[in-house]
Amino acid sequence: MFYLSFPSINPVIFSLGPFEIRWYSLAYIVGFLFAWRYIRFLTQKKQIHSLNKKIDFKFVDDLVFYSIVGLILGARLGYVIFYNPSYYLQNPFEIIYLWQGGLSFHGGLLGIVIASLVLSKSNQIDFFQLSDLICVSAPVGIFFGRIANFINGELYGRPSEYFIGMQFPGSDAQFRHPSQLYEAFLEGLVIFIVLNILIHKFDKLKKPGFISSVFLIMYGVFRFFIEFTREPDQQLGLFFEYLSMGMILSIPMIIFGIFIFIYSQSDDRAKN
Repeated sequence: MFYLSFPSINPVIFSLGPFEIRWYSLAYIVGFLFAWRYIRFLTQKKQIHSLNKKIDFKFVDDLVFYSIVGLILGARLGYVIFYNPSYYLQNPFEIIYLWQGGLSFHGGLLGIVIASLVLSKSNQIDFFQLSDLICVSAPVGIFFGRIANFINGELYGRPSEYFIGMQFPGSDAQFRHPSQLYEAFLEGLVIFIVLNILIHKFDKLKKPGFISSVFLIMYGVFRFFIEFTREPDQQLGLFFEYLSMGMILSIPMIIFGIFIFIYSQSDDRAKN
């Protein structure tokens, strides 16, 4: 096993009085800015149309804005509902205390889906064309978000007896998996590369839903197996002795991804 030292990186980039800029905040900002610029680039390069209506820059701006709102609200409510409902039932006002942490990727995904559904319906634009654009840009935000988790020394892994071991500040003295780095690599970098090969080499944006399905399947599978190395949430533990909440929430992603993949292959879904 490789034993690594935890790098001494201050989670706060700089502070001015009570005002702080943290790596975690910067990760979100970079992810949002990249998504905004990259979706603009794709809509222009691929000349994406839906129902004879071109997806223009103004619509992209609206899409990214409402996706951000859906992500933040969904991620917070997802954490409250999936990970710590009993605590927030007793302390309901703390639901709005975002600065205390507690966000759920799966909840954020649901929030983006709802925002995109509303936007697609109100503008008569194919939902899957929007979801494909979001999915291909999302892994960059996931990558930087997991790196920020690593810098913060949070969401660390279970005790490690193989592969990589690292002592995290704030935990016990055991060598643990740097599961945040596993997630950054697989859920961020690998998925981004695969989706962009599918888009730029095989032109898969012409089959609405295809990119979304691959994203859901790959993320769900990667997250499910990485959870074996990730320390379960203390207030939840494991279900049936083996399953974490992250695993349970990833299973529907894989199932929906398979159904969407099949749906995207039908001839009438192709956009020429």
